[in-house]
Amino acid sequence: MSSPNNLALDYEALAEKKRKALVDMHRGEGSSKKARNEDISEGIMDEIMQAMNYGSRRKSSKPKKRGRRMGSKNKLSPIIKSMVGDATLHYGNGRFKEAISVLNEVVRLAPNFPHLYHMLGLAHKALGDNKRAFQFYMLAGLLKPKDPDLWKLLFTWSLEQQNVSQTCYCLSKAIIADPADIGLRCLQASLYVELGDNQKAAESYEQIQQISPENVEALKSGAKLYQKCGQIERSVAILGDYLEGHPEEADLSVIDLLVAMLMQNNAYERALQQIEQAQVTYYLGKELPVNLKTKAGICHIHLGDAEKAKMFFSVLQFSRAHDHADFITEVADTFMTLGHFNSALKYYYMLENDDGVDDDHLHLKIGHCYLSLGERMQAIKFLQKALQRLENNVDARLNLASLLVEDSKEDEAISLLSPPKNCDLHNIDQNSGTSKPWWLSEKIKLKLCNIYRAKGMIEEFVNTILPLVRESLYIESLGLKIKVKKRLRESVLFERVKKVDDQQPDGVFCGSRPIVTPADRLKASRARKLLQKKAALKEEKKAAAIAAGLDWHSDDTNDESEEEHVKEPPLRNLLKDEEHQHLVIDLCKALESLQRYYEALEIIKLALKSGHNILPVEKEEQLRSLGAQMAYSTMDSKHGFDCIKHIVQQHPYSITAWNCYYKVIPRSGKSYSRHCKFLRSMRSKHNSVPSIVISGHQFTMGSHHQDAAREYLEAYKLLPENPLINLCVGTALINLTLGFRLQNKHQCLAQGLAFLYNNLRLCESSQEALYNIARACHHVGLVSLAVAYYEKVLATVEKDHPMPKLPNENWDGLENQKDGYCDLGREAAFNLHLIYKKCGAMDLARQVLRDHCTFD
Repeated sequence: MSSPNNLALDYEALAEKKRKALVDMHRGEGSSKKARNEDISEGIMDEIMQAMNYGSRRKSSKPKKRGRRMGSKNKLSPIIKSMVGDATLHYGNGRFKEAISVLNEVVRLAPNFPHLYHMLGLAHKALGDNKRAFQFYMLAGLLKPKDPDLWKLLFTWSLEQQNVSQTCYCLSKAIIADPADIGLRCLQASLYVELGDNQKAAESYEQIQQISPENVEALKSGAKLYQKCGQIERSVAILGDYLEGHPEEADLSVIDLLVAMLMQNNAYERALQQIEQAQVTYYLGKELPVNLKTKAGICHIHLGDAEKAKMFFSVLQFSRAHDHADFITEVADTFMTLGHFNSALKYYYMLENDDGVDDDHLHLKIGHCYLSLGERMQAIKFLQKALQRLENNVDARLNLASLLVEDSKEDEAISLLSPPKNCDLHNIDQNSGTSKPWWLSEKIKLKLCNIYRAKGMIEEFVNTILPLVRESLYIESLGLKIKVKKRLRESVLFERVKKVDDQQPDGVFCGSRPIVTPADRLKASRARKLLQKKAALKEEKKAAAIAAGLDWHSDDTNDESEEEHVKEPPLRNLLKDEEHQHLVIDLCKALESLQRYYEALEIIKLALKSGHNILPVEKEEQLRSLGAQMAYSTMDSKHGFDCIKHIVQQHPYSITAWNCYYKVIPRSGKSYSRHCKFLRSMRSKHNSVPSIVISGHQFTMGSHHQDAAREYLEAYKLLPENPLINLCVGTALINLTLGFRLQNKHQCLAQGLAFLYNNLRLCESSQEALYNIARACHHVGLVSLAVAYYEKVLATVEKDHPMPKLPNENWDGLENQKDGYCDLGREAAFNLHLIYKKCGAMDLARQVLRDHCTFD
């Protein structure tokens, strides 16, 4: 088959030979005559025109038809013939511009003659204008579509220009002009394969085989391409038709390919039938080749007939393993796939014992067989050998680590899964096109963190798995996928648009649609939109600069754009798998034990956000409980607000839940809007007393005593016999009396003291209630009453009571309080000494301090 370059050279050599013949014809008329168009006779012009028609035609061997020869409808007039002769002489003498000028006029007068455009193409090519030369050649080809040599030349030029659409068009025209040229059809099929159109490539190979039935390579290529397209039966039919058409002698590789396709389609009975038919037809009285025997044995294995399979495999046992390594490997792999591990080991050991076999995966396969058979020692041995040659094999490393853990060799497993000491973890580009190192695999990190967790190595466990869990939850919380922006230069965008746009706006194919893949069209569409946006943005900047009286300088060199790609989470379906759910919870508990509360709250927040309709209810409650617990262990309660809020929503009347809530909220500050909105919603839905009391506390912290008193009185209506509510109402009213705007201060003070006395009654005259009344009287200036109640406090003996502890709270200080931590005697004595001191009774003041505020 001739290459496109050889076709072009042959065509140009033929054209040059004819041009020399024309020039010699004109010069041979005699030196006495001038070479002028007016002196050329009409007979010589006919010879010139006949020679210029891409070569004089050979005389046909067929008998001439009788009668007058029919004339052509498109005949050149004598004037035009004279002008063409003049142009020919100009071209022959190297005056190419004069020849082009004359030919342009001729084309204007007679535009339907292809040889005129061919002469224009020759002249422009001689001047070095290949673009115009190609266009005129193309016009000549369109006017004379059955000239195969011209279309082959155009195909070659298009191929050099790397114009895919133009190349396909010229190649198809060349094939139409010369349907019997097998080389052109092979080029067309190869072009379709490069473009990814396997269907058209397969059809092209099928046409080649129909034209040339003995072209076996085209037959096999077409069958393989049909198989890639999913048309297995068509591939089988093509190969079967070939074998039926060659009942005595055929290419044996076709039989092998046909049997292999049937086996890939799990049609083992049909494959055996083809092998048996081949033995009768082509190997009668002979032995089958090794490849067909091996395939027949594999078919018998799949069909459950092991005895017949052994008969076919006997040929492999009595030969050197490296001579038939591929067949032995195929047999062993089949046994291992079907679960016959002992039989697989038999054939793997044939390869392992032969020094001429070099298979990197051999030890790995042997190790997997021993692993499936439960022989751990042998499996460890061969997996270690496999990792010496396949250190990036993640599955082998994981299997070996599992076996080491089962043998209580956790340290060896950790060493096996840990990154090498000499690797630089920070300078590894994980987004590069090359495969990432084994120690960055998510499976390796999961296995390693599980070993750390089982051994109680909390810090190592957290450092290993936390980045993966955080990234996965973050991506899933944004909708299971996140778009990563990749910056692209404007030149790249223009190249993508140019690839699908017309590459020759002023050429012959300016209206044709380029042949590109759908992915390239999608990229070009995005690039075009981005370029439009960037152009509009530049215009806005330019207008703004002009309006501001500034000089506008556009810097296109640093112009970059962005392309969006989809990024998958490292741990897919993290919250759907129960084992991974436990992993997230254990991670949060480990972070809490390491006092890394903010990271734990971040994981809890992301897990609850991305798994609100995935996680089981008990897992959600457990995460929220952990979040609430860590919320009041930190100084920032915003992260734990959602957790504690959900607990209160589930138990709106639980004092314990509200206590947890109120322990978290004061750290957020009085202006925390979410807290205020939540309290309003809880009061409107449930009208719970704790929410009203907490609202009153917030007003008290902000010194809004009138608002606080209003809230406390609302709670008093619901629970009038509650000591705490009476205390809160009394203190709010007494604080209100100290303001400047209140007119009836005495009435308000009396009401406040009334609520405090009610608290004293409900608390059965406890030391705390007495102290509260004394402190209130002291605060408003009722010194005599304050002294009396302070003395009652000093006379009362208060027993220590256990401090209230919230759920999941672990505070060692609660258990290590000194005796008398519930006694208010020292506080009462100190306040009493202040009163004595202010009244001038210094001796009484010193005596009170000596009796109650000093230690022996």
